[in-house]
Amino acid sequence: MTDEIKKLKDIIDNTDNIVFFGGAGVSTESGIPDFRSVDGLYHQQWDEPPETILSHTYYERYPEKFFKFYRAKLLISGVQPNAAHKKLAEWERQGKLKAIVTQNIDGLHQAAGSKEVLELHGSTLRNYCEKCGKFYDADFIRNGTGIPTCECGGRVKPDVVLYEEGLDSNTLERAIRFIANADVLIIAGTSLAVYPAAGLIHYYRGHKLVVINKTALRSDLGADLVITGAVGEVLEQL
Repeated sequence: MTDEIKKLKDIIDNTDNIVFFGGAGVSTESGIPDFRSVDGLYHQQWDEPPETILSHTYYERYPEKFFKFYRAKLLISGVQPNAAHKKLAEWERQGKLKAIVTQNIDGLHQAAGSKEVLELHGSTLRNYCEKCGKFYDADFIRNGTGIPTCECGGRVKPDVVLYEEGLDSNTLERAIRFIANADVLIIAGTSLAVYPAAGLIHYYRGHKLVVINKTALRSDLGADLVITGAVGEVLEQL
């Protein structure tokens, strides 16, 4: 155990008010690709950039191409929670962790047993008819072809926040409240490049800011502890 891990263990052992803010790097150890790393979606070859394909405008103009990409790259079968997801669920059961604020849409935190999960960008596990509002699970999209259609004839949209769309105001407000009241804020597995989600960390008022990431984040965070490494590998040592 490195000195940094020991410092983190000491912080965790002496608090019961942790909030975890996570991004794609939390799920890469489960086999879900992120967007901005060397092997991420942004570095793969497509007719259009993934950021364009996953925009509201593209969804409206080219729904068939949108759903082809969505099924191929965002609906990944057989993935399981990794050590990071499991450790966070354990902390919640112990009363240490108050909330997880996540940019991920894979539902792995809930699969690991976490209850207070604020999904800033929605979830691939939920889908709804744009006409009548009926909800469908992920298999309805995954096992279909073309544009998914409700029995009423309406188009079924994944309950995820696309580029150009706003975040859910209730989820946003709750995330701000948890972060603002946290004793310890752990930021992990995120490049902090996507706004407004990345801006939420500025609501933290405490003095125990921890960053766990494979690559360095911007220096103006003023983190009290920085650990370079995979999130699951770090947390499973605690």
